[in-house]
Amino acid sequence: MTASKKLLVVDIAAFGWNLVSHLPEFRPAQAAWPALTCTAQASFRTAAPAGQHGIVANGLFFKDLTKVLFWEQSAALCEGPRIWEKFRASGKKVGMMFWQQSMGEEVDLVVTPAPIHKHSGGMIQSCYTQPASLETRLNEIIGRPFNLMNYWGPLANYKSSDWIVDAVITVMGQPDLAPDLLLTYIPHLDYDLQRHGPKSEQAEKALDILLGYLTRLKAACNDFGYDWIFVGDYAIEPVQRGAVFPNRALREAGLFQVRDIRQMAYTDFFTSPAFAVVDHQVAHVYCRNAETVAKAKTCLEALPGVAEVLDRPAQEARGIGHRRSGDLVAVAEAGAWFAYPWFEKKEAPDYASHVDIHNKPGYDPCELFFGWPPGSVSFDTRKIHGAHGHVGPGFEVAWSSSLALDPAPTTFLEIAKATQQWMEARP
Repeated sequence: MTASKKLLVVDIAAFGWNLVSHLPEFRPAQAAWPALTCTAQASFRTAAPAGQHGIVANGLFFKDLTKVLFWEQSAALCEGPRIWEKFRASGKKVGMMFWQQSMGEEVDLVVTPAPIHKHSGGMIQSCYTQPASLETRLNEIIGRPFNLMNYWGPLANYKSSDWIVDAVITVMGQPDLAPDLLLTYIPHLDYDLQRHGPKSEQAEKALDILLGYLTRLKAACNDFGYDWIFVGDYAIEPVQRGAVFPNRALREAGLFQVRDIRQMAYTDFFTSPAFAVVDHQVAHVYCRNAETVAKAKTCLEALPGVAEVLDRPAQEARGIGHRRSGDLVAVAEAGAWFAYPWFEKKEAPDYASHVDIHNKPGYDPCELFFGWPPGSVSFDTRKIHGAHGHVGPGFEVAWSSSLALDPAPTTFLEIAKATQQWMEARP
């Protein structure tokens, strides 16, 4: 391993081996399970499975609050030692740009989206940065601010990645900022693969744009004295079976309760015997008691599109056994994915027709499409053509590095451990 250089680690959303198996510079690696953004990034920073770090999905159910929260950003949610702790204690600097759960992390540089939602509606677009002056500095050098609309929603596209790549190159090139280990994220490949599928023309175009970014980053690494690791966090598979609705099934079975507010069906988690927090191809199912667990398991195992329902012992065996995990974890069949609604469109809660990643108690890829009337997002789950969450043969992620890693990692966690070993080899 090269001990004299700094290191750039790029987590690439949806960068599956299936996309680049024809390119000799990339290798396959087993993804961390479940293959979700927050879980993968937590697994990398701890070199541990979800059962140890506790980020079991992008959304978590907080039992003390009886509330589901998606995309929470506190670093304290990720449990366990970080792979860089000894490295940083020795005087080296670490930076995180656009990684989840980075706010409050024990690092030297942070950049992450943190908009302010106005009381009167709308939002003030902003990034949270450490040091606090970094956002202004980046905007001035790059010539434009980060546009959150390009990061998620119907307008999400490569422009989000474009700004991030510009920002990363800027940071690497500033002697007072450049960290010895810099972790960053390129998001845009995910959008069109979910919209159109991994074999679509749009996916090919998004991949070409990505490869162009990687070429730019390699050149910048060469200019500024960095080695690099590029690694995907999950592989997207084509949607063939379509959406599966666990909460509708639980509601029909009398296990999921709602509050009827002006003909809108809002959740009542306080009285619901069971409910599912769905996230792509995985759903954490929380139950009131042992009797409810048995009923929910029977209900979901009979639901078409569900491959398996894991109880606590099975979760332990899969490395996802944690107090935050559901009493049950449902896994979708290949080509299927879990949709969060418990409602039909006519009784949809107010937030259902909007991009509202914090109020929806489940992941909603339909937010990638406009709906009707104008200003709303789609309810049509048939528009989704790509999903992720599975691991195993056919679902490997792609990776590449300028480091001579020997032996070559074959799993996502091994790549994280190799990164830790690189740091430990530094003088």
